Amino acid sequence: MTHTHVSFSDLRTAAYCARKCYYQRTLPAEEREPPPEVEAIRDLELRYETLLDASPDALASEPIAVSPGRYRERLAATKGRLEEAGHWNRLRNPTDRDVFATGRHCRGIVHKVLAEPLEPALVSAGAPPETGVWQSQSVHAVAAAKALSWEHQESVERAWLEYPAHGVIRAVDMTTRRKAQYRSALRTVRELDGPPPRTDSSSKCDACEFAPKCGVKTRTLRSLLGLG
Repeated sequence: MTHTHVSFSDLRTAAYCARKCYYQRTLPAEEREPPPEVEAIRDLELRYETLLDASPDALASEPIAVSPGRYRERLAATKGRLEEAGHWNRLRNPTDRDVFATGRHCRGIVHKVLAEPLEPALVSAGAPPETGVWQSQSVHAVAAAKALSWEHQESVERAWLEYPAHGVIRAVDMTTRRKAQYRSALRTVRELDGPPPRTDSSSKCDACEFAPKCGVKTRTLRSLLGLG
């Protein structure tokens, strides 16, 4: 049985909420494009060195998510840690950028392709968790690694997640658990033939653009304060 390729974005969304993925797939292609502010944040990744030398006022005008002082401190620490491990120059000078990679089961854009060893780097406009990466981004990272591995016929053991608005870069090892989560998301997307059950995590619904269509009752400010 042949399957069509699943997009990285569908895998990422399905790992977050299968029902959101179902509704998102009903949108026209142009409505699924990231908003301009996402590109503005990703653009920070191209200018780390300049940002490290920028004045507080100049940094304050950038789409960073923390104070200028905190941002410079975080980015400097990230650079120092990765330089010591021998990865900073690889991440700053990838062999290719914005590559459309097609694997055996999935495909999508890999923001940066690193060499020796072959590894993908993804640039997120969001905030990192306290440690590691979000599960949905872990699934995305595995998908990107598998796509590159399939194209190059070379094993890929690690990916990278960059959060340029926060000055944070984290490694994502291809563990058995992460690969299992990827396979689960792949099955979920392929089996979507109607709205799946609603998520049990209501916190995901509060900011979801599909909440009215989905029919969940999101928490209002009054309910959060115990007033309603």
